[in-house]
Amino acid sequence: MEPLQHICVCDDEAAIADLVGKLLADEGYRPSVCYSAAQVLELMERDRFDLVILDIMMPGIDGFTCCREIRKKSQVPVIFLTAKDEEIDKVVGFELGADDYVVKPFKPRELMARVKARLRRSAVEVPKASASTVLEVGGVSIDEESYTASVLGEELSLTPKEYAILLCLAKRAGRPVASSELFESVWGEAASVQGNNTVMVHIRHLRKKIAQVDSSQEYIETVWGVGYKLG
Repeated sequence: MEPLQHICVCDDEAAIADLVGKLLADEGYRPSVCYSAAQVLELMERDRFDLVILDIMMPGIDGFTCCREIRKKSQVPVIFLTAKDEEIDKVVGFELGADDYVVKPFKPRELMARVKARLRRSAVEVPKASASTVLEVGGVSIDEESYTASVLGEELSLTPKEYAILLCLAKRAGRPVASSELFESVWGEAASVQGNNTVMVHIRHLRKKIAQVDSSQEYIETVWGVGYKLG
């Protein structure tokens, strides 16, 4: 029998954290419930999680800071579950590497659907090993077998979403890819205005990481009215 998928839940409101933990247990997952971000970071030092659900507004270490610390060591999927519903908060969350953002008050069925969808996508995000599959496009190299990307030989530290976007662009070999197509391909959801904004945020993040290696040129170009291309 396969082990239950392990999910960390963190909210300083114990009633909410305990409720989400119960919902997860009822769906057949193994929840670890925390009431502070410090507990999450401590647990991650010794346990492996398949998903983390984080509140943002918490005393001490907030959810944004916690997500930033998680991303320094792990690419585990992160879902923010928060009362902060401003667009800027969502943008910050995605820029920090979050994979989804659910606003309170939430519907239990919707939250569980998002958890299941995120876990399904996580299971297939890493390309399966195959015969040498290295894509080279204008100084960018993507090794699908080792799930790594580099610029001029220097490896980039990418989130799974950033890697998937770069791979999608590389497979087009310099041809533009629409924002809606990138969103549908990488997130596995129907295109939307919010989806295009999410892609834009991740593209901006990707450009910053590439520029840290080589800022002499624009590796990811914006094709106005269409989308983006690599080359």
